[in-house]
Amino acid sequence: MKKEIDIFFTALMFFTRIPCPKWINHSSEILNKSTRYFSLVGLIVGGISAIIFYGFSFLFPISITILISMIGSIWVTGAFHEDGFADVCDGFGGGWTKEKILTIMKDSRLGTYGTVGLVGILALKFLTLSNLPETIIIFTIISGHTISRFFATGIIYFLPYVQDIDKSKVKPSADKMPFSSLFINAIFGIGSLLLFQNYKVFFVLIPMFISTFLLGKYYKKWIGGQTGDCAGAAQQINEIIFYLTLVIIYGN
Repeated sequence: MKKEIDIFFTALMFFTRIPCPKWINHSSEILNKSTRYFSLVGLIVGGISAIIFYGFSFLFPISITILISMIGSIWVTGAFHEDGFADVCDGFGGGWTKEKILTIMKDSRLGTYGTVGLVGILALKFLTLSNLPETIIIFTIISGHTISRFFATGIIYFLPYVQDIDKSKVKPSADKMPFSSLFINAIFGIGSLLLFQNYKVFFVLIPMFISTFLLGKYYKKWIGGQTGDCAGAAQQINEIIFYLTLVIIYGN
């Protein structure tokens, strides 16, 4: 039990800015296992973002409230996954070999592809949330953060980890993820759809499975597997696909 607590808080510490108890044990083994709680961390992040949305909805119009909620989630995660998405945009946009792509993704500077990608994906998040019925936005925020992280773990589970060019840093996901960890993420991720109490919402799984499959093929073709940035990009892309699909479901 103590070890599972260590793993959970390590995941919370690695994927967010949320303070964790000082008595938590840390190790490379625990860090590699922390992805089993990726979706649960998403549930927490989504919950915080939803609370921010609910609180500010009494003060501001819906558009401003959505934007504040987005900023809140970015602050809670330290733009962890947005940074991964931008790195993938720069790496795969500007690199034509595996080595070049990995080198560009390691560069801390933000390039043209990354800038355009970030602006585009953040704008799309805002517009899709703004076009949903106000009554389901809270559920959408919570579930969006949760289920998108489940599909990101699919990338981690099915693709081999590509050795980072910087071998000095300890990173999660370097070891093969066990099926039990994928299953735990599925429980929280897919289970979050029950918030809507609408069976039609489960249709979001189809485009999300397709996008994850195609993204995995793309990663495999160019770099032979995945890195942490690739998983982060998968989370961002699937979050958008989730919102877009809900616009279709609730717009008809």
